[in-house]
Amino acid sequence: MTMFTGQWADLPLDEVAKFIAECGYDGLELACWGDHFDVHATASELNKKWEQLKNCNLECFSISNHLVGQAVCDEIDERHKSILPEAVWGDGDPEGVRQRAAEEMKQTARAAKAFGVPVVNGFTGSSIWGKFYFFPPTPESVVDEGFKDFANRWIPILDEFEKNEVKFALEVHPAEIAYDIATAQRALEAVDFHPAFGFNFDPSHLLWQGINPTKFIDNFPDHIFHVHAKDVALRTDGERGILGSHLPFGDAGRGWEFRSVGRGDVDFDDIVRSLNRIGYDGPLSVEWEDEGMDRRQGAMESLDYLQSMDVVPPSGAAFDAAFSEQA
Repeated sequence: MTMFTGQWADLPLDEVAKFIAECGYDGLELACWGDHFDVHATASELNKKWEQLKNCNLECFSISNHLVGQAVCDEIDERHKSILPEAVWGDGDPEGVRQRAAEEMKQTARAAKAFGVPVVNGFTGSSIWGKFYFFPPTPESVVDEGFKDFANRWIPILDEFEKNEVKFALEVHPAEIAYDIATAQRALEAVDFHPAFGFNFDPSHLLWQGINPTKFIDNFPDHIFHVHAKDVALRTDGERGILGSHLPFGDAGRGWEFRSVGRGDVDFDDIVRSLNRIGYDGPLSVEWEDEGMDRRQGAMESLDYLQSMDVVPPSGAAFDAAFSEQA
């Protein structure tokens, strides 16, 4: 069990690591923002980062660079300035931002190798997310061009990942090139099933869309490189819908809201069983988001809840095999 530090990056890593270790987690999934992980760090600085973790008896199995990855394919506007490093934003010219973001993701692959982690999680961005509703009428050629744009921009990045023996796990998520099962399949096809490309499975982003998360696991058993444990509460009641109503997270008028793990509608028992069935042996990494409670309380109870769901895979013998044994 690990904790993703993306929602803790306002705190120094030393403080986060100490607290997460006290909770009983095995490790951290380090975000590439705040002081948690610098993709341009020297070898000496990376060694010191490991010392920070080891001093708290914590491991690291992946790093995440969602914010920069988002800019690789996006239609860039002023919103991106607030999430990007100054060097990537530069003068704000959209194509320049996209190209600098692509180079930063290549550097992330090299940094992951140098740090000794096998997976980088993140976003890809999308030039066609804003066209998911086909009005004005959207020709299929526009969608085709969006996936071609994704492939053209990401295949060189994925080649760098493969060269460094690191996997890139796209978090299937609204605003990305893949946000559900059908678009995840199409994204795989667009990059010709590149061996460095797969998914960071997060059930919360599927459930509020009306998708059974275990169906995603069943469809992509060989392409799930990492797993986020995040919960979501559905509040669609005939008045509140799934599109958010242009309301911020935490507003009572929304039709769904992220919740601390165990306090929403995600069936984690079913998910853990499905992950066991496909042989997933990576971490369950808590991505803690809940506007209605303290994150420290949430971190502690999320671990307790997931540990109660940690089903040991079967030995191979059916549960009723003993019935045939003679007394």
